[in-house]
Amino acid sequence: MKNNILKFLFGLVVVCTFTVSCTDDLNTEPLIELSLDELLAQDPQAVEGIVSRLYGSFALSGANGPGSSDISDDAGESPFLRGIVNLQDFAADAMKNRWGDNGLDQLTTTSDWTAENKFFRYLYNRIFFTIPQCNNLLSILPNVDVENKDAVISEVRFIRALANYYLIDVFGKGVIATEENFGQSESLPEASRQELFEYVESELLEIEALLPETNTYGRATKGAAQMLLAKLYLNAEVYTGTPEYDKAATFANKVITEGPYSLATDFVSIFSADNDSSPEIIFPLIADAQVSQSFGNTTYIVNGSLNSDTTPLAQFGATEGWGGHRSSKAWYSLFGDLGTSTDVRASLFWTDGHNYEMEDYKEWTDGYPVVKFRNTSFSGASSPSAFSSTDFPLFRLADAYLMYAECAVRGAAGADMGTAVQYVNAVRTRSNASSITQTDLTEQFILDERARELNLEGHRRTDLIRFGKFTGGSYLWPWKGGVKDGTSIPDTYNLYPIPSSALQANPNLTQNPGF
Repeated sequence: MKNNILKFLFGLVVVCTFTVSCTDDLNTEPLIELSLDELLAQDPQAVEGIVSRLYGSFALSGANGPGSSDISDDAGESPFLRGIVNLQDFAADAMKNRWGDNGLDQLTTTSDWTAENKFFRYLYNRIFFTIPQCNNLLSILPNVDVENKDAVISEVRFIRALANYYLIDVFGKGVIATEENFGQSESLPEASRQELFEYVESELLEIEALLPETNTYGRATKGAAQMLLAKLYLNAEVYTGTPEYDKAATFANKVITEGPYSLATDFVSIFSADNDSSPEIIFPLIADAQVSQSFGNTTYIVNGSLNSDTTPLAQFGATEGWGGHRSSKAWYSLFGDLGTSTDVRASLFWTDGHNYEMEDYKEWTDGYPVVKFRNTSFSGASSPSAFSSTDFPLFRLADAYLMYAECAVRGAAGADMGTAVQYVNAVRTRSNASSITQTDLTEQFILDERARELNLEGHRRTDLIRFGKFTGGSYLWPWKGGVKDGTSIPDTYNLYPIPSSALQANPNLTQNPGF
């Protein structure tokens, strides 16, 4: 149960609350009531609480509730998962947001990006909150008597690798901060995308065998490391210039054939408040309406996609609707006619009271909200609440199926087209979509199927870049480039600018081209 991990987030862990100057990725000395080694000398069991707190850094804003923040940024706007959704889905064709908060317009229209945009800074700062805290613990763990020490160390290294993965994907450069250079005063040298890729790859390859097959819910397993490796290799051509689809297929296949995972019988169950029992989820970011409240976990997705003017809040387990997020026809047109489609996934757009065309992205009724994520239990009764209890499935089996299929289409060694068709059909028939044949399985089909299956799960920008569809003018979507019907954007937008605050803090960092 998710409470096995959540119970450590308060009480004990408050003793070792970390604060970091996140505009300075080298200023990583924690401010704590006890030094970490003193705390662990008194209570080695504190390790479990601290590790839980590190996992929580991806979904929570701080240790003291939704109004607290581990970093100096806004507690509501800056959580890690909220940044992933903003920079992956809102900046692409998946979702548009109408609020227009300082910098959010630039994201939702994929235009006028600058190094001053606070939403870029938020994710950078969260990355460089999580990494130093992992390094802090890793610098102490070898000298502490902890049960299953190698596995615990591997979990912390996985958390650090995951944070670094987003650094590679979103910003394309940074520094390699480890336990060896933890706390040093000198600015670390800039690490290229290639160097960061090789570092994360080596970390994951080392820990894969040390992680358990199964673990406490919400914690890393062998399958989680394999999934992250598959994603790293799937995008290797973008990250390093060298395609690694053979390796991506190998690790996607490991997840599929060696892990204890299976497709959930019902698609909607994966995005409901009791999804902690789903056999499909490989690695979740945990949410709980009472224990781990946050404006940045799935609360942001559920509440942000509802508005009492057009959507029934209680039907989706919410007491608040923020009226922010809608899809455009670039997304729901992938299902054809929503009214006649038999695909369950097509029914997860709210159309009543909304317009098919997004004439104005700031108008709530233009475009269809997505009601795929909801705060209601799939099995049994539940009561609406202000915060969400639905865990975010960062990694799940259907994604591994589609990654394997993509590798097969791209000619990866060891990836069989017949098997790929079986995997894609398993994903589609689960949602009552029609089966396909091998001739249907093309790169464009894979890109579209990933959109249909992984809607609002934080993958879309990366997918479009990998398929050469994000920048330029070969694929236009509503409000791309700030124009209603879409316009070409420069290739420099395949990376976000390094935040100005980071450049000021570390003189060794340089700005990405075009910014």
